[in-house]
Amino acid sequence: VLSYADIEMDLVKRKARRAGQELTLTAKEFSLLEYFLRNPERPLSRTQIAEHVWDAHFDTESNVIDVYINMLRKKVDHPFPLKLIHTVIGVGYVLRQSTH
Repeated sequence: VLSYADIEMDLVKRKARRAGQELTLTAKEFSLLEYFLRNPERPLSRTQIAEHVWDAHFDTESNVIDVYINMLRKKVDHPFPLKLIHTVIGVGYVLRQSTH
């Protein structure tokens, strides 16, 4: 089980919860959240995310990572007052409890 803040992820059962509410995630969203949970408070570049979640390299013009981050935010952040997935300008994204 991985956890950070009020998120818990059971890797065996392939289930994730936030504040006790089950999150309905696609396989790729689950993998993306797992990567964030394994690297909390560490800024992750789009390249790192692509290599670890997709096991691939994307064209720098591709917005695949951004699209999936947006979809994950809708499920993990939008229903809750505390946002956990933050953009780090010029770097990528980070899972943390504050914006600082």
